[in-house]
Amino acid sequence: MDYKDTLLMPKTEFPMRGNLPKREPEIQAKWEEMNIYQKVQDKTKGRPLFVLHDGPPYANGDLHMGHALNKTLKDFIVRYKSMTGYQAPYVPGWDTHGLPIEQALTNKGVKRKEMTIAEFRQLCAEYAYQQVDNQRTAFKRLGVRGDWENPYLTLKPEYEAQQIKVFGEMAKKGYIYKGLKPVYWSPSSESALAEAEIEYQDKRSASIYVAFEVKDGKGVLDNETKIIIWTTTPWTIPANLGISVHPELNYVVVNVENEKYLVAEALLEEVSEVLEWNSPQIVKTVVGKDLEYILAKHPFYDRDSLVMLGEHVTTDSGTGCVHTAPGHGEDDFLVGKKYGLDVLCPVDDKGVMTAEAPGFEGLFYDKANKPISEKLEEVGALLKLSFITHSYPHDWRTKKPVIFRATAQWFASIDKFRPALLEAIKEVKWVPSWGETRLFNMVRDRGDWCISRQRAWGVPIPVFYAENGEPIITDETIEHVSELFREHGSNVWFEREVKDLLPADFTHPGSPNGKFTKENDIMDVWFDSGSSHQAVLFERDDLQRPADLYLEGSDQYRGWFNSSLTTAVAVTGKAPYKGVLSHGFALDGEGRKMSKSLGNVILPGKVINQLGADIIRLWVASVDYQADVRVSDAILKQVSEVYRKIRNTFRFLLGNLADFNPSSDKIAYEDLREVDQYMLVKLNDLIKHAHDAYENYEFSSIYHAVNNFCTLDLSSFYLDFAKDVLYIEAKDNFERRAMQTVLYDCLTALTKLLSPILPHTSDEVWAYIPGTAEESVQLTDMPEFSDLPNAIELKSKWGEFLKLRNDVLKALEEARNEKVIGKSLTAKITLFVNEKTKQLLDSISENMNQLFIVSGFEIAGSVEDAPEQALKLEHAAILVEKADGETCERCWVVTPDVGKVKEHPTLCPRCAAVVKESYHNA
Repeated sequence: MDYKDTLLMPKTEFPMRGNLPKREPEIQAKWEEMNIYQKVQDKTKGRPLFVLHDGPPYANGDLHMGHALNKTLKDFIVRYKSMTGYQAPYVPGWDTHGLPIEQALTNKGVKRKEMTIAEFRQLCAEYAYQQVDNQRTAFKRLGVRGDWENPYLTLKPEYEAQQIKVFGEMAKKGYIYKGLKPVYWSPSSESALAEAEIEYQDKRSASIYVAFEVKDGKGVLDNETKIIIWTTTPWTIPANLGISVHPELNYVVVNVENEKYLVAEALLEEVSEVLEWNSPQIVKTVVGKDLEYILAKHPFYDRDSLVMLGEHVTTDSGTGCVHTAPGHGEDDFLVGKKYGLDVLCPVDDKGVMTAEAPGFEGLFYDKANKPISEKLEEVGALLKLSFITHSYPHDWRTKKPVIFRATAQWFASIDKFRPALLEAIKEVKWVPSWGETRLFNMVRDRGDWCISRQRAWGVPIPVFYAENGEPIITDETIEHVSELFREHGSNVWFEREVKDLLPADFTHPGSPNGKFTKENDIMDVWFDSGSSHQAVLFERDDLQRPADLYLEGSDQYRGWFNSSLTTAVAVTGKAPYKGVLSHGFALDGEGRKMSKSLGNVILPGKVINQLGADIIRLWVASVDYQADVRVSDAILKQVSEVYRKIRNTFRFLLGNLADFNPSSDKIAYEDLREVDQYMLVKLNDLIKHAHDAYENYEFSSIYHAVNNFCTLDLSSFYLDFAKDVLYIEAKDNFERRAMQTVLYDCLTALTKLLSPILPHTSDEVWAYIPGTAEESVQLTDMPEFSDLPNAIELKSKWGEFLKLRNDVLKALEEARNEKVIGKSLTAKITLFVNEKTKQLLDSISENMNQLFIVSGFEIAGSVEDAPEQALKLEHAAILVEKADGETCERCWVVTPDVGKVKEHPTLCPRCAAVVKESYHNA
């Protein structure tokens, strides 16, 4: 007979190759068919809720690796929580209002001016829904589990209705006001911007030093003394109404070529160098506070420029005398307000100079820099013109510079509840911990929030105006508008007359004739998404406020984390989240930002089509995501190699459990051999480590621990010598069933532990595991850590043995290289060890030949007794020789006993007995 047929070789239909791009969609179709999300919710119903609230991505464009990183991290957490005693619903959301959608339609040729606002908004909504569908398909392809059929969208009527209530509650508490104030203004977007919509880029700007001649020195300065200001925005000179000095700084009057100039004493040296003054003579020193109310002349308009005191003045750069245009800067506005100056803003919505800047009317503000500088030179006021490159605020969408421009806007007053915001931040768990300091400092230092936008696509600001111009925001109007939006959507604001938006028979003292108008501005999109705690967590029955966790990129400290905190504390007095976790950005393999121009963009869709979603997910698990992370083809190749090892481990375990029935064949822990118990102790350690790592969101720790367990504990040790038992012994042999017990526990535990990270592969494996009742591993719970007896002793003992085994493997490798032996089974090893190691070896009852995978084993004496040819290593001196005897045809062990059983002349006695007992016809 062919003895190969008597070996119990691995048998499984689980494929060696993952072929994930083809297999994953099949698995996802099965999930869809069984409605896996709902099944998990049904299974976990009644458990405590764990709510990870999804920060809404913007509904425009294809997914990038940052999206994949974010959604996959969320999915790890939600899946883990649902397998550890929680009900963890996941409701994905989208941010669907805002300028990018308006621009996308314009780029597609939509002529906005030729239709009503309501018609244009309808097109925006249709476009947003298309984008949501595209992104939803891509997120689902990543394997992200969620309530995809019922996501939240900021354009949905029920969402908008709750957002109106947030606005109303804030107004009721006195946090909402309308005021003329300089705000970031984007001429390219023709709208005000919030701080979160600003990004800084380098810009080349004119740098000018300008002399303002004193008209009335109030007895402190001589008339005709010239106060020098410095600015990088010459276009704001027409709006100059004053000069700010610091009350406590010393200022000096210097004589240069018979002209007197005033600058801060601390900046005299720097100014002298820039203006190329030789030996300026200090004529007088004055303290800033003594300069208050001095009048200077505007360089080219017939008006005064008032000297004022301002704490915002520094000596970091410039002259210590700050050009002040209340219509074009926040500090300027505040100091001007204190001194009763007008708010002059001679620039319109498009960034064009108005008639309030005579001589420059009709010029785009940036183009006005040159003629204004020329005018200053013409009147003898320009002392120096140069150019500098500096960091300057830009519109994050259009990537074009923004300006400060005073306009009438709606604001949320941060000042009125800043202490409550700062207190709420302290109550939250921040990961990383520096997130707390970052947001605390932002909230501490931020000004009031400009929440109005002069655009079409967004949630209208629900304010009516009486005949006398008084804004109307009452409980009655807010409730009515909220219900209208819930029933009809916010487009009703633009479709109906004012009287049809107000409650029936509404009256107001400011409108004796019963006439009203409505606000045309919309809310900042950060107010939209920042209201999700009310519009989603509070609105939906399957969620709760506060959420357990918000998880977004680190840019959201100034974005969603910030706006959500602001509206939630304003409305409820508490943060909307118990914990905040942030991640870094996805960069290329060299740590550069991905961009089309660099040609280094890696798209998740392309990676999925080539390698599979589980490879992206394993990459996410492999990186230290709290900092910026790198991804490249080479990095993904390394991750794929780790995936291959994990998959091969699954396949080996499955193959050797083909004849194993866990209900009848499992061996109790206390009956297992020590080496088997040791492996379950190691598995138990892995389970505990993975639990702790999942709880602390340290996914890379799981990645490395699982990889090490598969390669070191299993492949390099236990599975390596297990083959001599699993393949060779009779089916029901005790040692074989003991090892299968260990393999089964390893297989089920690894499948569950990896399920949040590799859901497709884990479900694929689960279908092949014998004795599983659940139709998906997602419907099981995580394996639990057990307090196994003798765990410490076992780890100590077998840890020492493995050090010795590594020495033996080195000796065998050297003997193989020197052609002393071929495979290790052709070897006999003789060990020369100290007394402690001898006691260790004597205490092990397992077959030493099997543990070392050799055919002969002997302890011959102490290290000192070792012959010269023995290899002396750290834990033993090892002599490797060719084993005596013949090679058994069945197990390949070399022994003099081959042929002792006459019926099987080519077999060793062990194999002959197995064949005789189990294969009677042989």
